[in-house]
Amino acid sequence: MDDNKLTAAVLGLGDKAQSLLETISKNPHYQLTAVADNDTDLAKKIAKQYDCASFDDYRQLIIQNQLDCLIVAAPIHTCDEYLRMAMKKKFNILKLPPPAINFEQTLELTRLAADQQIKFAIANPARFTQSFIDFKQNLHQLNIEDIFLITATCAVPPRPDLSWLTDPKLAGGGVLLNDCYELFDQIISNFPLPQQIYSLNTNTAADRQQRLYLTEDTATVTMKFSDTLHANLIASRHIGPQSQTITVYSKEKILTATPDKFTIDDQTDNTTETFEYENTQSDSAEKMLTSFAMSILSPDDNPLECSASQNLKNMAVIESAYLSARTGFPEQPQKILDIEQNEPTEIWPLK
Repeated sequence: MDDNKLTAAVLGLGDKAQSLLETISKNPHYQLTAVADNDTDLAKKIAKQYDCASFDDYRQLIIQNQLDCLIVAAPIHTCDEYLRMAMKKKFNILKLPPPAINFEQTLELTRLAADQQIKFAIANPARFTQSFIDFKQNLHQLNIEDIFLITATCAVPPRPDLSWLTDPKLAGGGVLLNDCYELFDQIISNFPLPQQIYSLNTNTAADRQQRLYLTEDTATVTMKFSDTLHANLIASRHIGPQSQTITVYSKEKILTATPDKFTIDDQTDNTTETFEYENTQSDSAEKMLTSFAMSILSPDDNPLECSASQNLKNMAVIESAYLSARTGFPEQPQKILDIEQNEPTEIWPLK
């Protein structure tokens, strides 16, 4: 490993990976060595564009290279075996969300990474998006006892070309797991772990029998933090153009953030401040990649922005939502987290 540059490869070349590749190629901390995808022609085309090697076999990518980091953009059901193989070769991992198809698999991968003494990070550009950074800074200036409601909305377009997203065995879940990870993180990283989660999940399949065998494309999740603080998240693949919004209501102020805008409504004097941002997607991706690189190149001074324990909290909340949708009752994320806390292992607790 060069003191200032990481040899890197990208596994899976979907839309999100391709938009990230341009940023990787311009980042001074990365040397793009190879790309891989099951689509041979696509892999060759992208490799030619970035002057690197191409693979249509994930196993061969890992066997034939000794990388500093592997950026995993392929669906987990297509690469779980190879992801573990890469970890055992001590490749640091940056994975596009979600971390895995469920909490158990996330826990296994997190433990394997800890055992191999490598980074297992989740690509979470929202943590590096200026609107959400400003949202967090202003949020922490409020008295938490004055906050009584959090609302969040996630709208994503349907992807009929990705049929595996409707299969629970392959996708693990629907819109909540595969499209709302960053939004859940914005809530859970800024507040205590919810005491209870209640979720109603559905999809727009034609008949009830069919709906039972498909992942949800629409969901409403209620989170209880205390008797006086609740959160409500609505997610759907059928409610308009892609957007993410989070709003916090306190007795004095209302804070609202989207990827390109942050608004402060002051309840005391009825004034509104609005801040708008440009180039948010490319800027946040650049900052995220630099942060991940520095956590490897200079780990003592640059801890991961989102820790392993935070990712497990996020997945525990999401898992609780799915459990609640099945049982029809509120579920407790702490009970899921207790699974890892009660299993003895020399690498716990995670920091």
